[in-house]
Amino acid sequence: MDPTRGSARPLREQIADKLRQLITNGELQPGDRLSPEEVLAEQYKVSRQTIRAALQDLTAEGLLMASRGRGRIVRAYKPLTWHISRYESRHHHEEAGDPGEDQWSTDVRAQGREPRQDVKVEIVEPPAHVADLLGVGPDELVVVRRRIRYVDEVPYQLADSYFRETLVQGTPLMQPRDVYAPGGVLASLGHIQTRYVEDLVVRMPTKGEKTQLGLPAGTPVAELTRTGYDTDGKPLRVMVTIAPGDRHRFRWELDPT
Repeated sequence: MDPTRGSARPLREQIADKLRQLITNGELQPGDRLSPEEVLAEQYKVSRQTIRAALQDLTAEGLLMASRGRGRIVRAYKPLTWHISRYESRHHHEEAGDPGEDQWSTDVRAQGREPRQDVKVEIVEPPAHVADLLGVGPDELVVVRRRIRYVDEVPYQLADSYFRETLVQGTPLMQPRDVYAPGGVLASLGHIQTRYVEDLVVRMPTKGEKTQLGLPAGTPVAELTRTGYDTDGKPLRVMVTIAPGDRHRFRWELDPT
């Protein structure tokens, strides 16, 4: 088990490699607590400083997380499959029947998980890229529905949907709660989204996102921006979803024809 001291690779990297292998081959399971630093130092015949540096590297990679009073533990990883290509598909929702909730919640339940959403509605000046996609002026206010989406009481997504105020004022979309209509609330109001354009960016989270989602160090997020257009090509809604990389498996189903 001893690291190779004659190697050109630093001892901390060699220790990290050995612990990483224990995690990837399943000898260390999600939720398992690693031995204390002094025990690992004795086991690998290195200093506690070297062990601490190796553990910091694995924490930054997202394989470990620090737990107050428990040292370092292997991160639990129970990803949700997010079927992005059929998300908000009217055809798919019609085939599934009318479950009385939105498609995200329906998909979560279909995977044997429990969904919940906290919703807040605000009138704001949108971020510049959202204003550009929505086609509003720099000083124009818009309505945003901010949602924290939970799976099994763990925050899994932040989802902000932006609308022109004139489009949704006086509609259920102004209510700070879950709202649902077969085929979508916008469609029930006569505003049918016939085309989506999506942009996907993978990045490190902001401080606010890290706090809201309870992200351990080293966890990247996917930022998915979906713009919905009507038959005339007019943007109806911009939805920005922040999804932690350790909690999702993203799936697209594409028809090559």
